[in-house]
Amino acid sequence: MNKSILISSTEKKRIMKFNTKTIHGGQQPDKAYGAVMPPIYQTSTFAQRSPGEHQGYEYARSKNPTRTALENALASLENGNYGLAFGSGLAAIDAVLKLLKSGDEVIATNDLYGGSYRLFTKVFEDFGIKFHFVNMEKATNIEAYITKNTKLIWIETPTNPMMNIIDIEAVSVVAKAHNLLLAVDNTFATPYLQRPLDVGADIVMHSVTKYIGGHSDLVMGALVVNDKELADKLYFIQNASGAICGPMDCFLALRGIKTLHVRMQRHCENGKAIAEYLANHPKISKVYWPGFETHPNHDIAKKQMDDFGGMISFVTNGNDYHQAIKIIENLKIFTLAESLGGVESLAGHPASMTHASIPKEEREKTGIVDALIRLSVGIEDVDDLIADLEQALSA
Repeated sequence: MNKSILISSTEKKRIMKFNTKTIHGGQQPDKAYGAVMPPIYQTSTFAQRSPGEHQGYEYARSKNPTRTALENALASLENGNYGLAFGSGLAAIDAVLKLLKSGDEVIATNDLYGGSYRLFTKVFEDFGIKFHFVNMEKATNIEAYITKNTKLIWIETPTNPMMNIIDIEAVSVVAKAHNLLLAVDNTFATPYLQRPLDVGADIVMHSVTKYIGGHSDLVMGALVVNDKELADKLYFIQNASGAICGPMDCFLALRGIKTLHVRMQRHCENGKAIAEYLANHPKISKVYWPGFETHPNHDIAKKQMDDFGGMISFVTNGNDYHQAIKIIENLKIFTLAESLGGVESLAGHPASMTHASIPKEEREKTGIVDALIRLSVGIEDVDDLIADLEQALSA
């Protein structure tokens, strides 16, 4: 008998290192035929022996074996106890906010993904939830915004797109002192680089669309938690609201997870080389990448991250919008497109793309000027990527 069948998921969580978890974490060969990869259970419903008497699955909105396999894998990667997969990253965030009620308040990072900002201000503010957008580079900045109605702290680190670093452990100390939930959007770092639950977060959120899926072929979100009561509330919301992902996408995400560690290693290597190239280029005035010793909170990044990732933002000399657009248009290997985290390198213009839903004056307060360019550095040959940037900057 295959020895892996004899190792419980709890034992695997305890003994496996991360690179092994991406292959085996939370996983067992399929019980029916021993399939190594979880099968795609392309079904909406499941046969019952008698009303209410089934084999753990009754209707695919509530549970599907392929989704269960993915949720177990996601929990394993984050050293969590419970994983939940959703139809998109925003659907996962939506589920967290549905833990709240009218009159509650949320303290959120002031530099965050434009879609998160839009969901907070254009949807949930209409239901009576109040949001404070705060610079969290110092955890102590949060204290002034805490009231008796505060229920949740929402952070990204590194932030999108300014790559700001927030001390998760320090924020968790503040959250626990006031009995607040702490949720961390870990999309940019992935569990390969940091695991927020290990340093005090209550909820970890991922846009699985990005690095975890890794191949730009699915849209999905995820939550991972340790507390059973919190997990039960989120499972209820997941089932009641129905923002689930289909089994084919779950299969693709599981396949992506298998190579997360090797992809992230190359993303980090290429990201470092390109950040250093841009920092030394005479036409570039500012490069945002947490691996630089001069980057704000670099010491915190070194403490809570295992490397610095493949996301980079930069501004050219003169902060010229038209010049930035020309550079993006002239790129040949970097693709001008929304999203990030795929094997291919992407370039984006946050002010008109990912963060267009944030008012201009609010964007610029956090550094998202109209000349800012964001790169998602892929896993191609780094010499080709640098040559592409060089020709675009020269043009």
